[in-house]
Amino acid sequence: MLADLAYGLVSFAAYFLGCLAYCAAYCVVYTRLTAHDEYALIVEQHNASAAIAFGSSLIGFAIALAGAVHNTTSATEFIVWGFVAFATQLVAYLLARLAHPGLSAAIEQNAIAAAVWLGAVSLSAGVLSAACMSP
Repeated sequence: MLADLAYGLVSFAAYFLGCLAYCAAYCVVYTRLTAHDEYALIVEQHNASAAIAFGSSLIGFAIALAGAVHNTTSATEFIVWGFVAFATQLVAYLLARLAHPGLSAAIEQNAIAAAVWLGAVSLSAGVLSAACMSP
């Protein structure tokens, strides 16, 4: 019983640290991909649109990553499905930008509608990719 608990805690720690690493990498790549500076907009200018868009994107990625954790049985599978979730979110951003060519400018101008659009696309991509990872 104690051995099972220890194994569970080690497994939790490994997956949780893996998720944190993926989320940190995602934040770095995502903020480099966008034409606007999320951190300056959020921290310095208190831009709600940037916070909504970036936060929703991270939540969408976390949902997909949770699907990867739930549906994998090895570290290798988790790494592969985590990468799929990562790529799916980046593609979702590019598609949202394609449908709304002035997306970054709108977010810089604090247009909430643009942020909600991007957030909805990001969350939808996360939910759908998590669902598609099921066995």
